[in-house]
Amino acid sequence: MMQLVGLGMGTWNIGEDPKKKKSEIAALRYGLDNGVKIIDTAEMYGEGKSEKLVGEAIKGYDRSQMYIISKFYPYHATPELERKSLEASLERLGTDYIDLYLLHWRGAHRLSDTIRGLQELQEEGLIRNWGVSNFDTADMQELFSVPGGRDCFANEDLYNLDKRGVEYDLLPWQEENKVNFIGYSPFNSGSGDTIRVTQNLKMVARNHHVTPHQIMLAWTMRSGRILTIPKAGNIKHMQENIEAQDIKLTEDDLCLINSDFPVPTEKQPLAVI
Repeated sequence: MMQLVGLGMGTWNIGEDPKKKKSEIAALRYGLDNGVKIIDTAEMYGEGKSEKLVGEAIKGYDRSQMYIISKFYPYHATPELERKSLEASLERLGTDYIDLYLLHWRGAHRLSDTIRGLQELQEEGLIRNWGVSNFDTADMQELFSVPGGRDCFANEDLYNLDKRGVEYDLLPWQEENKVNFIGYSPFNSGSGDTIRVTQNLKMVARNHHVTPHQIMLAWTMRSGRILTIPKAGNIKHMQENIEAQDIKLTEDDLCLINSDFPVPTEKQPLAVI
């Protein structure tokens, strides 16, 4: 199984403000030019505006050298509607296939129908792999009980310093069952809320000569086993994200961080933005 790990580029809220378009495209291209090959988007983001902007940003690049993830609405999770959603996404992105296509969150449609539709799209080469998003452990177990469910390639959930409940049971389950884990909103900014910058975080950042936000991002990548997808709307932010890949947190750093943001010791409801 190909492993999705390290740093990708998130695009939530990107492409919605025409005044920011130039800066957002420049940031994505800077990422691509500097080794960040994974872009995560969704039909929901700006009702297609994010995908459209990604499509503009990747024009002229070698498609085979990048990895594009997109998602479809739960109310489009039937074979017929998945196909319609995918065709619209492909047009906006200006590509003829998507590397990973995710059910954005659970809805009312039967998982067996959703999987059947995704299998057809995969057989036709329109998508390379499929997966889910905002699924908890029980959802994943149910998915695996449905015919074809074990072919799920990835699950994308909220994961950051402040929201680390998935470490208790979901991350170990996915590792055991060889399902890639993608963590979104590493800064928790998607909720309009940000992670508190504690004295310990500042101390760890000072020791590494980086910003507290770079420590937050490095922390999500510390295991080398998950993919994190921060958004960057300008080149400076993208540069900082890229630099965070080189930060190696020590056991002492992790102890300081854990004292402010404790390791989960019991099952927690899945955090979602």
